Amino acid sequence: MDLLANAIYLDDLRRINEVSFIPWDNLRGSSILLSGATGMIGKCLVDSIMLRNREQGFGCSIFAIGRNPEKAEQRFESWWETPLFHFIKGDVNDPSTFHIDQSIDYVIHLASNTHPVAYATDPIGTITANIIGTKTLLDLAVRCKAKRFVFASSNEIYGENRGDQELFDESYLGYIDCNTLRAGYPESKRCGEALCQAYKKQTGLDIVITRLTRSFGPTLLNTDTKALSQFLKNGIHHENIVLKSAGNQYYSYTYTDDAVTGLLTSMLKGENGEAYNIADESYDIRLKDLAQIIADIANVQVIFELPNQIESAGFSKATKARLSGRKIRDLGWKPLMPLNQALIRTMQVKTDR
Repeated sequence: MDLLANAIYLDDLRRINEVSFIPWDNLRGSSILLSGATGMIGKCLVDSIMLRNREQGFGCSIFAIGRNPEKAEQRFESWWETPLFHFIKGDVNDPSTFHIDQSIDYVIHLASNTHPVAYATDPIGTITANIIGTKTLLDLAVRCKAKRFVFASSNEIYGENRGDQELFDESYLGYIDCNTLRAGYPESKRCGEALCQAYKKQTGLDIVITRLTRSFGPTLLNTDTKALSQFLKNGIHHENIVLKSAGNQYYSYTYTDDAVTGLLTSMLKGENGEAYNIADESYDIRLKDLAQIIADIANVQVIFELPNQIESAGFSKATKARLSGRKIRDLGWKPLMPLNQALIRTMQVKTDR
């Protein structure tokens, strides 16, 4: 079933389109090109803009780059034949696979492996999407004379908390052991950020960096292997929640709606060259407590199970990663609903499907 047929998901999209802290008029009649459109955040971003086009005559064109037209058509069946949605088949790691011959106002690079099994089984693809793919999109932004390039980075660039700071602000420099398989994701995101700064200096490209936290929402893909994603899948199927550690990890989380509004806020109001954490302390929680909330919603139990070798290799080694959202709050951003409500809505939508 198309997600857009779900009343809760539609309500979420309209909630995004009603926020007053986004300067929507700056997007009216513009064009956005993005990679990773079929991903969890990309799907929600595209749907919110396209719904705004349909209901408000917004006139914002979407150009979505992806490798799999069949998957893209399935994810965007409601928009596939509409004039303002354009799918471009191509691989961001190989710029020869696609061509853009028109001006684009905003370029957003979302494409990346973002879950543990992918880190462990496709470490090369994890790194190249964040480095080669970023360069491909940066070059495209320069050629298309884009107003702004947005790089979707990650909370993982902060590495392990050394015990010297409760919340990571955008200037924090944590510890990452680069000589490990698991370092491929955070180190390549760091390199992607550095590439953005290099293009800003050398080409004059206007850039902004958004640092996303562990995200969840109705657009969650079934292939996602993050702990929270597995908890949600268990709860949706009324299965016991499987915790594969003691659960003391203390992380920031973000609902997809808030990730989208954070991206748009940073893109339209952020300063050139700056990085912004998309995070709010009300979404900070220990993994075991998160598991228990979902178990209570689903009326099931939390059980412990040892991770297998592949899962273990892909797990983050960070035990405490809470982000400061002060900088993006200064732009007016705030979450749209409490954590518990966001979890309930996610499970309701996924259950209905």
